[in-house]
Amino acid sequence: MSVLRSGSPHRPARSLATVTGALLTLLALLLALPASAGATAVRRAPEPAHPGQDWAGSQIAKHEGTAAGVGAGPAGSLAASVEGVDVSSHNGNVAWSTLWNSGVRFAYVKATESTSYTNPYFAQQYNGSYNAGMIRGGYHFATPNTSSGAAQANYFVDHGGGWSKDGRTLPGALDMEYNPYGATCYGLSAAGLVNWMKDWFATYKARTGRDAVIYTSTSWWKQCTGNSSAFGAINPLWVPRYGSSVGELPAGWGFHTIWQYTSTGPTVGDHNRFNGAMDRLQALANG
Repeated sequence: MSVLRSGSPHRPARSLATVTGALLTLLALLLALPASAGATAVRRAPEPAHPGQDWAGSQIAKHEGTAAGVGAGPAGSLAASVEGVDVSSHNGNVAWSTLWNSGVRFAYVKATESTSYTNPYFAQQYNGSYNAGMIRGGYHFATPNTSSGAAQANYFVDHGGGWSKDGRTLPGALDMEYNPYGATCYGLSAAGLVNWMKDWFATYKARTGRDAVIYTSTSWWKQCTGNSSAFGAINPLWVPRYGSSVGELPAGWGFHTIWQYTSTGPTVGDHNRFNGAMDRLQALANG
């Protein structure tokens, strides 16, 4: 009968099984740790609850007030400016011929919000303004706490926010304003918001070849980005201020491109002025 000795090959086999089991257990624990950390890092706010109530300036009027009455507009000569409007689902079907006959020549149309909402009136508004003869573009209402900048830029491009060099399509616009659902700055730091916007703009340019327009108010910009000057040299500024002058601009911009000067204008409410003559608006469309 054989006797197991200290040098027997059976003992190392049992030790190997024990070590292997321990290593597998350790590996499972290590794999679980990053998963838990990752889940915390990507925690997001719920998707928007009432996106149909959010449009360019909807929160500006609530937080900053309105100074202009019905039909009010900028003081001084209008010879070197072009009248425009912006619309969203809250406007419903828009009377584009009425606006055209009143002198409106361009329009921005809300296309999307976050990665879950598309404007149900987008086709009537986007195509209708074009068919009336206007130059038009789409805009995206940002919710930086619900998903990444890249995700929202891609969603925008995929749902009406693209661009084509047809002479009648403006580059897309990113609407950055007071959070309709909670904390004014979406619970992000100034650096976090700036990085989110950089992600959005870089993705949009990669998809379309264009630098997008940014819609924002000076007050919100100061409060939420620390008055960042990171975008002034690249992204055209569309600024809301409801009164007789455009007022102070956010840091980085020496001039505005579009001014939303009233939220109570004729037919649709939100009226804008392009800072230049028609040939410059056409140049913006053509890229």
